[in-house]
Amino acid sequence: MTITNTTRVSIPSDTLINVLGSESVLLSLKSERYFGLDEMGTRMWTVLTTSPSLQEAYDTLLEEYEVEPEILRKDMEDLLQKLVEQELVEIKDE
Repeated sequence: MTITNTTRVSIPSDTLINVLGSESVLLSLKSERYFGLDEMGTRMWTVLTTSPSLQEAYDTLLEEYEVEPEILRKDMEDLLQKLVEQELVEIKDE
């Protein structure tokens, strides 16, 4: 998965999210799969799904957290891969 200036994450209409404190649970009504996110995962989800692009989401998270850029990029890609596999998000190149 390549992060570019035009790639973005969208939430399918059949994906629901329930935030419970600092954690959240995602549910795909289509696949009937659910996925739990801890505090960091919930923040990543929020930034990924509200940013105009993956690059902007990456930049925002890099500013917010003290993390090596390569580690953040890998963590983002790992989370996105899992979310795509569970049909909880869609990746689009605009």
